[in-house]
Amino acid sequence: MAIQDVPPGYVVEEAGKKLLPELEEPKFASYVKTGMHRERSPEREDWFPIRCASILYRAYKEGVIGTEMLRSYYGGKRNRGRKKEHFYKASGKVIRTCVQQLEKKGYLKKAEPKGRKITQKGMQLLDSAAKIAQENWKQGKYVKKVRMVVEDKVKREVEQALRAQDKREKDKHAKPEKVHQAKRAEKKAEVTE
Repeated sequence: MAIQDVPPGYVVEEAGKKLLPELEEPKFASYVKTGMHRERSPEREDWFPIRCASILYRAYKEGVIGTEMLRSYYGGKRNRGRKKEHFYKASGKVIRTCVQQLEKKGYLKKAEPKGRKITQKGMQLLDSAAKIAQENWKQGKYVKKVRMVVEDKVKREVEQALRAQDKREKDKHAKPEKVHQAKRAEKKAEVTE
């Protein structure tokens, strides 16, 4: 069983669960944005160990990583209203803090001439996370379509309720057809007289 045999999101999720008790969450983690391109701070409570696990996975995939390379990887386009979107790099402070904590715990080490690379301990963590993810995947614990179906069902119900409300308002403001016919009949009677 190799790490490549499991979807990366599942491996990162399981590795983040394993890193959660080991890492110290920085004070700024509750309110900081992960980059200039984001509008709000992350909604997940455990986003910091997940980001650390993702950086560890990037070190596994790329070989040698650096802060600037990771800033580009985690960056994104910023919504600037009517103006054209621009790409902005992710926050360097968040990435540096993750890399420093992973290095302190022994999952990353300095590479020559510069950068960081994954250690044997980091590989073992990713391997064990991949095994757990593979077992969970076979058992069907990673099912995203159920959530989408529920959201679609709620969306349809809301749309139907809005359509019904619009129809009621149109009916409320529109005059009944019988009234229109009666008025037409009166006008014809007046013209013929």
